[in-house]
Amino acid sequence: MTKNPDFLPPRGVGRLVLFVAFPDMCLLAVGGPQTVLWAASHARKAQNLPGYRCHIVSTTGGLIRAAEGISLETQPVSDFDGQPIDTVMVAGSFAITDVVDQSKGLVQWLQEVSKRARRMTSVCTGSFLLAQAGLLRGKRAATHWLECENFRRRFPDVSVDPDAIFVRDDPVWTSAGMSACIDLALALVQDDFGHDIAMEVARELVVFLKRPGGQSQFSQFLKTQIEDRGIFDDLHLWVGDNLSRKELSVDLLAERANMSPRNFARQYKKETGRTPARALELFRLEAARRMLQDSHQSVKQIAGLCGFGDEERMRTTFLRNLSVTPRDYRDRFSNRMVSTA
Repeated sequence: MTKNPDFLPPRGVGRLVLFVAFPDMCLLAVGGPQTVLWAASHARKAQNLPGYRCHIVSTTGGLIRAAEGISLETQPVSDFDGQPIDTVMVAGSFAITDVVDQSKGLVQWLQEVSKRARRMTSVCTGSFLLAQAGLLRGKRAATHWLECENFRRRFPDVSVDPDAIFVRDDPVWTSAGMSACIDLALALVQDDFGHDIAMEVARELVVFLKRPGGQSQFSQFLKTQIEDRGIFDDLHLWVGDNLSRKELSVDLLAERANMSPRNFARQYKKETGRTPARALELFRLEAARRMLQDSHQSVKQIAGLCGFGDEERMRTTFLRNLSVTPRDYRDRFSNRMVSTA
């Protein structure tokens, strides 16, 4: 995929953005980011500056029925042949495997348009279509966490990040589950028109300016409940109530599960997809995240309550998993006025 130096529109004309629709797409995947870009254009217009020109397109045009049962009128992609395209945004779908298998024409168009568009983007499982078109080969990408394993099987040449809200690997941007389309769109606005415009849009829509690209998409406790089929439910509940215990270890978990440490480690990895030590780290990380958002405790106190032992160990864990320090995380996501001492 190459960048076309002639993508820029004439002076005074907004950047052309094409939202790609297809049958059974999710409505939010188009409506969410389009509202963000519309608000950004409105803010730019107040400054007598161009914003975006947004169009919903499909390979043939006409009505496209979304998964929610609402139909959208779309323009055929051929209407924009020869025009300088700034951004192409591909919607996601809950039935993405079927969509990919039935969309050879759309995949071919994505391959062609990527050669003359400045930026290719996707919402949620729309990344499957970009990958099918070969646009993510050798790149990092995000998608809905429930589809990560499916994505890895289909596209082993792409490094999918199961935790990222969105991933920027120029000239391709991909986002996670559906609501992450708002984060992605705000990031695009900030990249195009600066922090002040993005902040104005975020305030107008009453959303965070951004969640960090490394913020976890989902609850680790929820994921274990979904994946382990109940085998370790009681153990996980006990862990959640005992994270502050200094002696909490894999051996103790094995004892609680009435297994030998070796058998426990093997069975736990088989059922949950992670080692017990990794699970403990993620449980502590999630507990710390919640306390940073909702509590008045200091970072040092939270490190102790969540079993990290000291603030530096918690800081290292946050950086390794979320690419953000505990203090920066609190600054971005605190739900109340809390102490940062």
